[in-house]
Amino acid sequence: MTIEKYESNGIECLRVVRTYRVKNTNGKSVNRKEVIKSLGALSKYDDGQPEYLQRLKQSFAEKKPLIPELLPYVDQAPKQKIAVSFTFGDRYCSCTPKLFAPCILDPVFAALGLDELFASIKHSSRIKYDLQGIIRLLTYGLLLEPASKMATMKQNDSYYRPLVKSTYADNVYDALDVIYENKRQIMQRMNTCITRGIGRNTSTVFYDVTNFCFEAKQPDEDGLDDEGNVLERGLRKMGVSKKNRKQPIVQMGLFLDDNGIPISIQMFPGNTLDHLTFRTAMKNTVDNLDLERLILIVDREMYNGTNMCHVLDQGDGYIVSKSLKKSTKNERAWVLDQEGYTVVSPDFRYKSRIITRTVTAEDGSKRKIQEKVVIYWSRAFYTREKHENQSFLDFIEKLKAKPAGFRVTAAQRKGLRKYMKKEMIQKETGEIVDSKKLLSMIDDDKLTEFNELMGYYQIVSSELEMDDMEIIDKYYGLTRIGDKFREMKGTLETRLIWVNTPEHIQAHLMICFMALTMMRIIQHKIKKSLPEETAKDLNWSYGLPGDRLQKALRFWSIDQISDEYYRMSNINDEDLKTICSAVNLQIPLKLFTLGDLRSLKSSVEIF
Repeated sequence: MTIEKYESNGIECLRVVRTYRVKNTNGKSVNRKEVIKSLGALSKYDDGQPEYLQRLKQSFAEKKPLIPELLPYVDQAPKQKIAVSFTFGDRYCSCTPKLFAPCILDPVFAALGLDELFASIKHSSRIKYDLQGIIRLLTYGLLLEPASKMATMKQNDSYYRPLVKSTYADNVYDALDVIYENKRQIMQRMNTCITRGIGRNTSTVFYDVTNFCFEAKQPDEDGLDDEGNVLERGLRKMGVSKKNRKQPIVQMGLFLDDNGIPISIQMFPGNTLDHLTFRTAMKNTVDNLDLERLILIVDREMYNGTNMCHVLDQGDGYIVSKSLKKSTKNERAWVLDQEGYTVVSPDFRYKSRIITRTVTAEDGSKRKIQEKVVIYWSRAFYTREKHENQSFLDFIEKLKAKPAGFRVTAAQRKGLRKYMKKEMIQKETGEIVDSKKLLSMIDDDKLTEFNELMGYYQIVSSELEMDDMEIIDKYYGLTRIGDKFREMKGTLETRLIWVNTPEHIQAHLMICFMALTMMRIIQHKIKKSLPEETAKDLNWSYGLPGDRLQKALRFWSIDQISDEYYRMSNINDEDLKTICSAVNLQIPLKLFTLGDLRSLKSSVEIF
């Protein structure tokens, strides 16, 4: 079957016809035509764009007809045949696949308002080089194949259409300066677009801190004035590395919304304590983003009265863990008192109470705040804690069995100190007085309490009316931010920082922030496209972990086989199919013209 144009009473009309061959009276085979369906006047369907009839025929052949009435007949449509010829020595005789991921990444970049923002910055700053192209190249490179900034610039020709029009590679450092100078504006624009497109879910907002190591030989020096006062702190400093490396680090705080989509980041010198990042990160980012009331979920390192007062003064709330070992004796006694616990099962029980604390506010004044304290005991948590401390517990048992002949190593001595009676430890050196008298040195009350508190966990919250189990469930969403840190450090290889100045380091981490947000937007689309029950079970993988998403997009390629046609590769990859389906991208089995490739990109739906 095919579509035919004909005239009726001077009016151009369309019809579906079937051509077949029969023998005439002379025994010769001749063509006959059968009208299957009359569609009516061409003007009824013509969209005013060029070559409508040709596009209609092609859409019919591809089984995606522009006219819905043709759907019942698409299975009988003729297959389109394309002839491509090659000449020995022709450049098309060899295959050079090109990355086609921008077909999806470009719409995501634009949906986040970044293309428009950098175009505006370029115009207002009278920048001559291709600012948008360089930033797209850096961001996509981090998503697809992380490398140094100069190596990423060399990836420009790896795309089916080069992302950067200008070719002066050193402009990449100029672009980093622009990113640094506009980092707050970038976060604000992205937040605005996400709020309008998806909707920010701030019923819970997660905050945590991680750090990134550098191969620098020495930490950065602080900037001082003539009198030796610190004007600007160096960024790469020696601090407590999450990887236990003795190298300069940079601290980074990250806020995530309840959809797991980044809200903002803030960088700090590497020797900044985690709890000291919290208020600064809030003041510089989320406090200025015009978000609805937040419930901040943070780890116990962030908990102190001053931080919690800042949250309350912003009209927000918090749910945070609090160390039991640092609680008062009366608080620990209440935890161990089994009265008041709700027993969910032999493996889980919880209870709560509302208390009033006196804390120090930001201005130094004393304030009273009310908090809900939720305590729970979990067998899974107990088993894990016991496993982690088993070697120490075995050591104590062996010590009690044979104290006189027991030898204590330096590492064991360090672990034992907190369970020693104070009078048995040298104040000057911290050394145990006499290893032969270890048994008498052990503080049995401390050991008993250590064993009794195994499996218990304490959470405090400003949300006095919130159900205990809801508080527990919301707090454990904090594991999500750890997943995002792993994707940044693993999939996006954020640790591979090949820049040195504080401005360029912060710009690099902003690029990581943009790339992570783009990845999360795609993962969010994937989850929304899946059946509800399936999506519930996926949690933070959203159906496609970051490394698989990266691999699927990196190997999605096309190669040009003639001046007119392109052939697509790896479109049968299941992960790529999942991604394309989520953004409403249908890829037919055909050869593509450049116009077809543009049409594919325009069909992608992000928000």
